[in-house]
Amino acid sequence: MTKMSRRATLLGLTVLGATGLGTAWSRAVPAQAMQRPRNDLYACEGCEAIDERDPATLSASAILAGPKEPGERMRLSGQVFALDGITPVQGVVIYAHHTNIDGLYANGTAESEWSRRNGSLRGWVKTDAEGRYAFDTIKPAPYPDLTGPAHVHLYVKEAGRQTYYVDDVVFEGEFKVDASYRATQESRGGSGIVRLGKDSDGVLTAVRDIRLEPHLV
Repeated sequence: MTKMSRRATLLGLTVLGATGLGTAWSRAVPAQAMQRPRNDLYACEGCEAIDERDPATLSASAILAGPKEPGERMRLSGQVFALDGITPVQGVVIYAHHTNIDGLYANGTAESEWSRRNGSLRGWVKTDAEGRYAFDTIKPAPYPDLTGPAHVHLYVKEAGRQTYYVDDVVFEGEFKVDASYRATQESRGGSGIVRLGKDSDGVLTAVRDIRLEPHLV
């Protein structure tokens, strides 16, 4: 599956909750549906990148964009829950990457194929005892060809399990996050649609909680 075809299937997630789009997703998915593994759970282009860092070296927060990176500062954070949507899960590795303010995966390095392809705005975290994680970065821009909304790619790896991706983080009310987007939703890991806020320092805040997927084995 190519990156573009995969992303074409990741369109849309139901807007949930009046105070935060990521807070009510566990109640929006029928319990019986939550127990069925996806046949294509591990069909994941780029999942290899998550293994480029030793989990033992990771913390619950990471900086993707340094102070010299152009763009509006943004903190993407959230909490990872078990399949029940209630129990926080510690030790889950999350790999994130996204475009710069020009919509490009730019300034990658020769470290690996994925460091070249994903660009410099990428990083890894490992959830803490409360299942929490955070990435300090900038707000991405849509691709230059405007084929989809601005987004952040997220991949997760639970201890002893294979890596899989969850629905991209996208921004409610912005370019192409519309009814057509929601109509083709997969809702991997719960809703990826987030409502941007701002903290007291003027930094954008985006909360993307993740409900772990049932596994094939």
